[in-house]
Amino acid sequence: MRLRLQLTGWDRRTLTLTDTPCPDCPRCEGEGGFAYDYGDHNGEYAGTEWDPCTCWDETRRWTLLRLPRIPRRRRADRDPWSNEPPF
Repeated sequence: MRLRLQLTGWDRRTLTLTDTPCPDCPRCEGEGGFAYDYGDHNGEYAGTEWDPCTCWDETRRWTLLRLPRIPRRRRADRDPWSNEPPF
């Protein structure tokens, strides 16, 4: 198991500890899986599929710390329709 710290979430920021792919894996060469393109019935590009490698469990993660939300300060004394610069 190879662990790394990761910052997740945009609405509720969380510091998590996640597993990473094995860099010496002979099957995926450290990428964690295999990506392959596929087409529709006309032969046109329709998307990319991802098959994870067995050296990595992408669902393995632990929450370490929920980061507090820092409220933005609002300036009530400033007129939003003013043409004057803020300085």
